[in-house]
Amino acid sequence: MMGMRRWFGAVVAVGLLGACEPFEDGGGGGTIGEVTFDRGFAFVRGDRNIYVVDDDGDPNSPQRLTTSGNAFTPSISNDGRSIVFVQRVGNTTSLQTVPTTGGPVATLLSSNDVACGTCTNFRGPTFSPDGRTIVFAFDRGSGAVSSLARIAVNGSGFTELTPGTTISHGSPSFLPNGTTVVAPAGSSAFQYNQLAFVPVNGGSPSYVSSLGNEVLTIVNRAVVSPDGRQVALDARLSSGSTRIFVGNVTSTGLSGALRRLTDYTASTVQESFPSWTSSTELGFLFNDSGGDPSIYRAPVSSTASSVSLAVPAANEPFYGPR
Repeated sequence: MMGMRRWFGAVVAVGLLGACEPFEDGGGGGTIGEVTFDRGFAFVRGDRNIYVVDDDGDPNSPQRLTTSGNAFTPSISNDGRSIVFVQRVGNTTSLQTVPTTGGPVATLLSSNDVACGTCTNFRGPTFSPDGRTIVFAFDRGSGAVSSLARIAVNGSGFTELTPGTTISHGSPSFLPNGTTVVAPAGSSAFQYNQLAFVPVNGGSPSYVSSLGNEVLTIVNRAVVSPDGRQVALDARLSSGSTRIFVGNVTSTGLSGALRRLTDYTASTVQESFPSWTSSTELGFLFNDSGGDPSIYRAPVSSTASSVSLAVPAANEPFYGPR
């Protein structure tokens, strides 16, 4: 199957939205700009900086957007101008943005800010389809279950979406209409065995607990396709390996059974961090037998697919704009 893999170019960079006026952190470690980006992957490397590679660029020469390290889980806005990510320094986490064209890093919210109280461990931020808000997961104090929250793209208006929850929630993904996010859910961050459908403007979440016999837990994320008809997630199997699964989705749940994306069967294969490159293709992290993780692509169909190498030596990928 390795012979079926082929190279793809990719370069992604992200910029701040025009309506956004976040605090520009002089120590944020941004670049001087001049990055070329239209569409492609954002990701981190071993130095924990944000990189991008355009679909028309050289995947062997990605462009770096940050310099301070400690960056996690970048996500690209729907207009392709901005990337939001988590920075972790000691016990403090913050939500930061950086332009896709390169430039200064801006801090939107930190875990020690008065606005969010005892919130800690930010993760999985994502832009709303209209680019006006960001939804993310966080912990409410040490040992507490994780919740979801919303802020404006300038960092204001912190609002908890799942207050008083007894269920933990992971990295969210918007449905195209922008009214609901889908997120892994379960008894803890290590037991995401459900999907939560959470309204972002008030209302009670709904939960899907039947994910099929193969899926023990969701490892990192569940993401909705650009047309809103499918969801992809990375699932831990009983063998200990991780595979990407795809299923049909409605506004409140799944329709039918989940199916594997690829045709790999070896227990050494690890697939994670799915991101839709279109409504018929996924990009994701692929690792076999403990080698360096890289980004691959695979078509989404009713049967399992082969994969193609997109970007070598990359982690936590996100594709955009879609």
